[in-house]
Amino acid sequence: MLQIKNIWVKYGAIAAVRDLSMTISQGDFVTVLGSNGAGKSSTINAISGMVRVCDGEICYKGENITGRKPGKIAALGIIQIPEGRKLFPLLTVEENLNVGAYLCRDKIRVRKEKEKSLEFFPILKEKLHEKARSLSGGQQQMVAIARGLMACPEILMFDEPSLGLSPIIRQQLTQKITEIHQEGTTIILVEQNARLGLMIASYGYVLENGELSMHGRTGDLMRDENVKKAYLGV
Repeated sequence: MLQIKNIWVKYGAIAAVRDLSMTISQGDFVTVLGSNGAGKSSTINAISGMVRVCDGEICYKGENITGRKPGKIAALGIIQIPEGRKLFPLLTVEENLNVGAYLCRDKIRVRKEKEKSLEFFPILKEKLHEKARSLSGGQQQMVAIARGLMACPEILMFDEPSLGLSPIIRQQLTQKITEIHQEGTTIILVEQNARLGLMIASYGYVLENGELSMHGRTGDLMRDENVKKAYLGV
């Protein structure tokens, strides 16, 4: 479904991603792990067109999408839930959700997707007309995910969704992400909390200094001594 072939991402003279290759099949649940500065966010930003790929290529369903603008990539069904949520703070919850459906001109479909998203996060029904900035961190993350679902994604990419959330809210959102996957959406999860990522995903890629250091089934990675020492505190 998605092939990343030997891509490089640079910021000036600094290479954030180096010769990285990954393969994502339809229905996969993949986690990308690594410490701060490992190149995790740069990788999914490259997929979504938010940063430029200097070399290599990204193919979606056999088509080279390298260098396309973010809106064009989103229109293909590749949607990113950004780190820090990136809501429009002065817009209401409902207005933020409508932004997620910006590319859809079918009003009936938009209404159905909104109903579906609100069924997924019932608490947001009570908050529809409140400004996004008035919500708690956990509620804002729910809005960010619901906004992404409004775009009817085929691939949904999460960038550090657990960051700054309490353990209870983190657990609730983790369950929701799992449910999204179970309904058929392909998931790419960037997560600094390696234990969380390895527990809910089925396959993992570990990055170090922008390079792929290892990859494999998450069960195998959790048993790997290097992973346990570097990321699981064992």
